[in-house]
Amino acid sequence: MMDPALAEMGNHLSDAMKILESGKLETEQVKARRKLSWKDIPGPLQVDGQDVVSILQLVQNLMHGDDDMQGHRRMQYVGEQGHMALLGHSLAAYISVLDRERLRKLTTRILSDTTLWLCRLFKYENGSAYYHEDDREGLLKVCRLVINTQYEDYATEGFTVLSSKQPVIYQSAACRPGLGQHLCSQLGLPLSSLCIVPCNTMFGSLHQMDVALLDKLIKDDQDSGKVPLLLIANAGTPGAGHTDKLSRLKELCVQCNMWLHVEGVNLATLALGQVSSTVTAATKCDSMTLTPGPWLGLPAVPAVTLYRHEDPALSLAAGLTSSQPVEKLRALPLWLSLQYLGHDGILERIRHAAQLSQQLLELLKTLASIKTSVEDELNSPVVVFRFSQECSAPSSGGSVEEYFAGEREILDALNRWLGEQLAQQVPISGVDVVELEDEGACVRFNPLMTAAVLGTQENDVAALVEKLGEMIPVLSCTLHFRQDFKNEVLQQASLSYIEDLSWPGLGGVRYEPRSTDLDEDKRQQSVEGINSDLLKKLKELDTDLSFSIGPEFCEEKNCIFIGMATEDLDVAELVETIVSLGKDIEESGKLFENMTEVVRKGIQEAEQQLQKANEEKLMEEGVLRQIPLVGSVLNWFSPVQASVKGRTFNLAEGSVDSTEPVYSIKTQMSKDAFPDSPKSSAKRFPGQKLFQRHGAGSDSISDTSSVGQLEESFREAAPIQSAEEDVAEVPQEHSSHADEETVSSDQRLPEGQETESADALR
Repeated sequence: MMDPALAEMGNHLSDAMKILESGKLETEQVKARRKLSWKDIPGPLQVDGQDVVSILQLVQNLMHGDDDMQGHRRMQYVGEQGHMALLGHSLAAYISVLDRERLRKLTTRILSDTTLWLCRLFKYENGSAYYHEDDREGLLKVCRLVINTQYEDYATEGFTVLSSKQPVIYQSAACRPGLGQHLCSQLGLPLSSLCIVPCNTMFGSLHQMDVALLDKLIKDDQDSGKVPLLLIANAGTPGAGHTDKLSRLKELCVQCNMWLHVEGVNLATLALGQVSSTVTAATKCDSMTLTPGPWLGLPAVPAVTLYRHEDPALSLAAGLTSSQPVEKLRALPLWLSLQYLGHDGILERIRHAAQLSQQLLELLKTLASIKTSVEDELNSPVVVFRFSQECSAPSSGGSVEEYFAGEREILDALNRWLGEQLAQQVPISGVDVVELEDEGACVRFNPLMTAAVLGTQENDVAALVEKLGEMIPVLSCTLHFRQDFKNEVLQQASLSYIEDLSWPGLGGVRYEPRSTDLDEDKRQQSVEGINSDLLKKLKELDTDLSFSIGPEFCEEKNCIFIGMATEDLDVAELVETIVSLGKDIEESGKLFENMTEVVRKGIQEAEQQLQKANEEKLMEEGVLRQIPLVGSVLNWFSPVQASVKGRTFNLAEGSVDSTEPVYSIKTQMSKDAFPDSPKSSAKRFPGQKLFQRHGAGSDSISDTSSVGQLEESFREAAPIQSAEEDVAEVPQEHSSHADEETVSSDQRLPEGQETESADALR
């Protein structure tokens, strides 16, 4: 019979997970009422208690914030084995209230079982285990253990015994950043106690510790009176997943009476049947740190440090063991999860991750422009690759080095863009970007740390390679057109080329105004306004290119950066369009700036002309006609044939002109024809966007559409040609007919001119 309390606890956990994973958010009414109640603001504890469902609903709202129903991202599905790990935390709280004797027996059994299973799984014989939340804490406790072992009076004298013989901790330059500094800080040691051992530069892997140099450093420290304390080696470096020469390092540590600690993702492969000899040597080390949580997809399970030491008193003094039963319950979530998975289930997850790496490695070999950095192609659980410039020479001949000699930053920027795009388009693959000292920016695929959590499968790896194959031509074209774009921009007097090697794209430009009579402040304002409007205009164009203000921390301001390019890009047309749009914006800006002055002068000139016209009218009609009653009688007996003289204000030229030419018959008859409408730009084929060269890419336009466009162009050219021939044959006849039609057609004349025209015709 199951304990009712345990059954109820399991049911509560299951119900809680269903609520949190259901994805059901509160309604708009409840959300509005919650906003009015100010529950998101910390405040005093409520007087009345709340039920479990209400509390879980509050937790869900806090997790997802203000996400709407469509944009709601569900909590990652952790699976049944994940539920067992979460149940372990609930059980730990329940078990802690047992009586002391029962608690001691239970925690001892849990700790013994988990330690035995892990030592057998990872082939670490006669080992003890320390379970910790922070994956650095186990190494920290091991350092305390080694200090207590090397310095017998440390327990009584403390740090004074360290001052006479300074301890030294050695670590590889490929270790995770900040690890050695953290150890010195927690142990109270100066940074001079940390020795960074460089990696091989002449022979062997660039990510492996230089054993010969390490031997020399140890001897130098011993000669100076220092005590070599501990060596931190890697079985899978954080960056590239390479393994140090553990066998030689172990021999060196035995000779120098040093402690050897190993950590890294490759330790997971110790559970498999076929393991490389370099990783197998880790089973002989003094201690190792395992992270089964990400390896097996288990949330909230502790990391484990396995170690060998014969003195339990020193282990207790170092904190590796504890007399408190409650602290031993840290292993409970892992104890439950390992039982749920079983031996075969654990091996299957690790083997699946290793197979994913091998699958990706084989597929990458088919891509010519991708260079891999793998230590052991047969047993490497980490695959690091990058876009290589050696395979991307321009089609015009030569290599990319001729264009970008020594500019590795450009390739690093392109590879960062590649990694970000792959992670965004295939997120289930778990790829990320890693910065390596020698190779530069690379894309890393580490399924041992991500596959079990994300659920990565073989088809996801295939999709990753497919996306990668689509992006390689874009990278190659961008690398090639980058220099062409720079050359085209430098030929334009109104453009400045912005050199930013960290930008993944064609590059940056800035439009420079042509006016030189402005001071520095006004010129900066003009540059900022023109380039801001130019960026908006470019974003509105129908093109595959992307335009932006560039990197967030770019030193250059008021710039426009162009993104990645395709093979059909017309660089010359792109630069010409930028110049043309910039000039239009600059001219319209000048017109707007001068508008106030132009309008003011135009109004003054119009007032002067109107005043002059009134004076001329007074002189022409006489003073008597201006008297109200007398003027009406004179106008009835002797009407005045006066024309209305209108005025127009030309904003572009800033001048006031007469309207007489508009109403003049002579002017209208002298016009041969209305001006033709401006001709459109070069004809574009259907589907062809701006800045694309026709025929550059065979995939963009099909053969059928090309034939149809050719026939359409012939049909359009035929009537135009015949019409031009007709005009060329009878030019005089057409002109005379036009004159006769102009004279005979009805004309709307201004008042006063109709009478004169009628008298002339008579």
